[in-house]
Amino acid sequence: MKYAIGLLGALLFQGAVVAQTVNLPTVFSDAVKQTEWMLKEIPQVQSDKKDLVSPRTLDSSGNLRLVASRDWTSGFFPGELWFLYEYTGKEHWKEEAQQFTAKIEREKTNAGTHDMGFKVYCSFGTGYRITHDPKYREVIIQSAKTLSTRFNPAVGCIRSWDHSRDKWGFPVIIDNMMNLELLFAATKFSGDSSFYKIAVSHANTTMKNHFRPDYSSYHVIDYDSLTGKVVKKNTHQGYSHESAWSRGQAWGLYGYTMCYRFTHDKKYLEQAEHIAQFILNNRNMPKDLVPYYDFDAPGIPNEPRDASAAAVIASGLYELSTYSKKGAIYRGVANRILGSLTDKYRSPIGASKGFILLHSTGSKPSNSEVDVPLCYADYYYLEALLRYKRLKEKKSLWK
Repeated sequence: MKYAIGLLGALLFQGAVVAQTVNLPTVFSDAVKQTEWMLKEIPQVQSDKKDLVSPRTLDSSGNLRLVASRDWTSGFFPGELWFLYEYTGKEHWKEEAQQFTAKIEREKTNAGTHDMGFKVYCSFGTGYRITHDPKYREVIIQSAKTLSTRFNPAVGCIRSWDHSRDKWGFPVIIDNMMNLELLFAATKFSGDSSFYKIAVSHANTTMKNHFRPDYSSYHVIDYDSLTGKVVKKNTHQGYSHESAWSRGQAWGLYGYTMCYRFTHDKKYLEQAEHIAQFILNNRNMPKDLVPYYDFDAPGIPNEPRDASAAAVIASGLYELSTYSKKGAIYRGVANRILGSLTDKYRSPIGASKGFILLHSTGSKPSNSEVDVPLCYADYYYLEALLRYKRLKEKKSLWK
């Protein structure tokens, strides 16, 4: 424990130095330029594919890849547009955000996926926080009703994937923690406590079964849908079943911090702190705090990084810093991560079809989206920057 505190203390000191290099006006000015570039690129891809609504990444030829609203990443770009509106206050960005958000609304009744939070809350939820548009609130409530149909009381969780039924009977992935925010918000908006109860059950069951003694997380837990018993524990997008896939650890950190926000249950705060300690004290965490795609990848230091995991960790740490007694330490570490992403991982202006961050990894085992820009890296990077700004100004993260 002394070593852990010493390491985090050192990161705090260094983080305070790096934080001074994050010039918010410059960074957001660059983000605006990149996003304007992307808005010009999108119609060229959509010319004969009108069902494609949001940018996800670049393909192997460097071309912009768009996805339909049903894709789990479709809500991130609308959310980015809302962040630019929030920072700049310019109506142009509000109008763009409204247009791209509207393209996601059809997903509110899509019960074939657990990704309702990623799709709907990152778009409509972010928009509602900023505008309080009552229509957005209703979309969130309907989306929560749809998501609730995937909850299995015997398991105590929301089913994640419907595909790969030859591998898993009732799979639950750590990413699913991020979708609970939609359910918590829906109870707040509607007064219907059923959404809250499902979210708490899912968080508790995930805490029980997903985590190892060192607070690293498996990616996929497969359950028997009739008995609720664990059938197998896998790590699908990481190096091996017993390895620590970095973005999975990030989802857990962010997810349990968010659960504490809505419930004030100390066990969620303690879980988030334990996960943070695993991440930040990991012997394979690089000096710049932008992790390799897996903390146990065999080729470290010659393994791909995952800037998306770093962005999620930074944003989660900023929120965690507002609840924890170690808040100053967590904030300092998040500052340092932001400094690294800003200084070393951003795309040159006018390149990468308008993406902001480079060097993210989707799924290394599948050789899918390795060392590329990813929309969710940009989303959580902008969110982290705005959280940094609010904390610096001593304002609430939620207003």
